[in-house]
Amino acid sequence: MQERYDLIVIGSGPGGYVAAIKAAKMGMKTAIVERREIGGTCLNRGCIPTKTLMYSSHLYAIAKEFQELGIHCSGLSYDLNRIQDRKDQVVDKIRKGTKSLLESNGVTIIEGNATIMDADSIRIQNADEETFLTTDRILIATGSNPIIPAIEGINSKNVITSDELLSQRDQLYSKLIIIGGGVIGIELATFYLEMGSAVEIIEAADRILPNMEKEVSQSVAMNLKKKGAIIHTKAKVVKIIEDSDNSLICEYEEKSGQKSTSAKGILVAVGRRANTEGLFGNDISIAMDGAHIKVNEKFQTSIDNIYAIGDVIKGRQLAHAASAQGIATVEIMNNQTPSIHLDIIPSCIYTSPEVAVVGMSEEEAKANDLEIKVGKYPMLGNSKTILSTGERGFVKVISDTASGRIIGATLFCERATDMVGELATAIANGLTSQDLASVIRPHPTYEEAITEAVEDIGGMAIHLMPRRR
Repeated sequence: MQERYDLIVIGSGPGGYVAAIKAAKMGMKTAIVERREIGGTCLNRGCIPTKTLMYSSHLYAIAKEFQELGIHCSGLSYDLNRIQDRKDQVVDKIRKGTKSLLESNGVTIIEGNATIMDADSIRIQNADEETFLTTDRILIATGSNPIIPAIEGINSKNVITSDELLSQRDQLYSKLIIIGGGVIGIELATFYLEMGSAVEIIEAADRILPNMEKEVSQSVAMNLKKKGAIIHTKAKVVKIIEDSDNSLICEYEEKSGQKSTSAKGILVAVGRRANTEGLFGNDISIAMDGAHIKVNEKFQTSIDNIYAIGDVIKGRQLAHAASAQGIATVEIMNNQTPSIHLDIIPSCIYTSPEVAVVGMSEEEAKANDLEIKVGKYPMLGNSKTILSTGERGFVKVISDTASGRIIGATLFCERATDMVGELATAIANGLTSQDLASVIRPHPTYEEAITEAVEDIGGMAIHLMPRRR
């Protein structure tokens, strides 16, 4: 008799593997199907390799300033192959750890391409065989792939996506053109700049990071330009031409007319689309929401026992959002109320300094006609920032005027991504600015800026000059 599962998860990224482990812990007989490496895009071709490479580039950039710190270092250089080796070691270690977690929780790991044949049947194909599995429920967590825009010459040599850039071993391009000023493009621009290459960004919107509030966009743009980046906004790439010296000529249009620039490499980073190719058999039809799978508030598709989470559905393409959705979906399957606040999702950008935002922005609050108070503290007044040769930045906290509750925060500073959790906790639990101000934060630390920002909401920040009246 064929083995039947309570749940089969398709995709082992941060949404899929977390959901599978949660299901197993809740007593569900669970299998997970993965056609590539355990861990999905985030671990193998996204978050982890990107941040590992950027850790090396951050240190390299800091080392260039050793003289200012009284440290003498001659002959500073880098070994790209060794940097990539370390990145691979980090990814491999986390991948093995993820696989061990799945196995130790009793999740069956199945390698191969999964095709959903009907509401309770999945076909698995790999190099050796074709098998069929039956299940009570299916969870789709197949993630996304880079979008390749329809630009003439887009398939030219050395026109690459983030997948290829993260595996470069021979050498970095002396100059990199980046098509797209979103999070992926900006993080990889930071890596290239810190490693000493020239960078030129071409963004179609009126500013880079168009989904972030304007102050963040402007601050990051100013910081990148300070490091040497050239940024074009309201610009559309129309053609890529291979030059005779193995350079690439990128033609683009902006308000003043058609222009061109050249580089040895071009990174295409205009976004990612849901990965659904080959996912459904001929006899099954799932409702779509544009290019994404349509789901309800319980993450159910148009077929009740088939669910979908993460990048494959509409929403924010974030690893931690997918993980939270995976946990919530499994809880819903087991008739439990989700234990996670799915509407409070921090967003992080690992530039230098970092960016982290959570909750409502000042712009969103004003657009919704909310009465708010804003507290803001510039990081150049923060002792830890000064002693660590940190750069210009800020911590901004937004509160609801009537209740005093924290409703949003923006951090543009060192360790912003490590500090934003405190603000997310405050929003989720309805804490007020007074609640946050009552906490003693150690000195000297970056997080002292949170105290100053929440105190500034009432005009009581100790380390800020008094406001003009």
